[in-house]
Amino acid sequence: MEQINESKSNFFLETEKVSTLMQKYAIPCIISLLVAALYNIVDQIFIANADYLGSYGNAANNIVFPLTVVALSLAVMIGDGCCAFVSISLGADRREDAHKSIGCAIVLCVAVSAILTVLYLVFQEQILKMFGGRVNEETFAHAKEYFTWISYGIPFYMFGQAMNPVIRSDGSPKFAMVSTVLGAVFNIIFDPVMIYVFRWGMMGAAIATVAGQILTALLAAWYLCHMKAVKLKRSSFGIFGDLMRKFLPLGITSFLSQISLVASMAAVNNMIVKYGALDEIFVQAQYAQIPMAVVGIVMKFFQIVISISVGLAAGCIPIVGYNVGAKRMDRALELFKKLLTAEFLVGLIALLIVEILPGQLIMIFGASNESPYYTAFAVKAFRIYLCLMPLATVNKGTFIYLQSLGKAFQSSVLSMVREVIFGVGFALLLPLFFNLDGVLYSMPVSDLLTFLIAAVLIRNIFKDLQNGS
Repeated sequence: MEQINESKSNFFLETEKVSTLMQKYAIPCIISLLVAALYNIVDQIFIANADYLGSYGNAANNIVFPLTVVALSLAVMIGDGCCAFVSISLGADRREDAHKSIGCAIVLCVAVSAILTVLYLVFQEQILKMFGGRVNEETFAHAKEYFTWISYGIPFYMFGQAMNPVIRSDGSPKFAMVSTVLGAVFNIIFDPVMIYVFRWGMMGAAIATVAGQILTALLAAWYLCHMKAVKLKRSSFGIFGDLMRKFLPLGITSFLSQISLVASMAAVNNMIVKYGALDEIFVQAQYAQIPMAVVGIVMKFFQIVISISVGLAAGCIPIVGYNVGAKRMDRALELFKKLLTAEFLVGLIALLIVEILPGQLIMIFGASNESPYYTAFAVKAFRIYLCLMPLATVNKGTFIYLQSLGKAFQSSVLSMVREVIFGVGFALLLPLFFNLDGVLYSMPVSDLLTFLIAAVLIRNIFKDLQNGS
């Protein structure tokens, strides 16, 4: 009887109204991802408004940011892949696959995070230079300080992020949301204390962040001992190669969407250093860090928008996976239509904000303490870099929906084309013709070309779901 109840505990995913399920799962997922994004953004806001850090600290934060995304990419590959596989397994009544894949994901996450932490601490200076740390000496010093302390928190950060989608797959999206929110609230409270009261600078910002990540990780660990649809046993834990080969490919799109963003940011940062040095304003030592700081801020705003976009789609993974496992393609199609509409509206609202209020946005990040060149470049960066966000959000939603259908290869290829071929390629190519502005043009050009490809895949998804395949 216990096994029957366990297998039927998520049956409502096949019967409840699709729009209701989408709200129930997507909204907590959006909040969780927004909060995760806010960890770094909150640090940057407080850093930017500290008179002893300013744009130097902002630029340093931007240099370290891609390295936290590397950790996130590995965590979401494990977590999202496990989430999709568990949902499909529960829909198909394969309970042993479900609990063993979660145990395997936990062991894998702990091992990978420990290795990454060691690599970061041992090769710290070389890594920072790869991501634009050589912009000037003061920026590099701040980046090194921040990166050291952030590295210590990598195992906790990765564990919390990897287990978040696993908790959602167990039917507890609200707990997943609350655990992340509490960690972020802790960070928000202690950031100003560390930076303004203790004046610990970049170290203080990092310590506040790591403390919040530890809290989230502890809450996730508690939940794993009290799961509902899946019960973990001693036999659940281990490195099971057959299961890893099944669930990791389902998370590869999440991994590629993040890790390829790192490649894009590395290209952008290095082009900023190179072509900023050729600009008549930013070649001056006191202004050299401005482009790096500004583009980092613009990327953080984009990260907020993409967190909403990814949350909409990732929140639907358990719903789609369960219904595909139960052969309810009609419900999967209905959800896809609603998802695309929601993704476009998110991008459109974000576009209106950056086109109408760029000056107000940059004021949040300490513009009042900086030169007029800081604000002028920021306004231009917001308006150019993010001008095709509606297409970017639709693209992202399509990537993840393909993943939830188990079409990892198509999803991975599309993600790689967007972030590596287009994202890195145009970041390197366009500055040859447009100098520093070429870095800004690389984003909308990449989003437009990716959408042309995504449109074909969207049409194919509609056909497949209508035909029940």
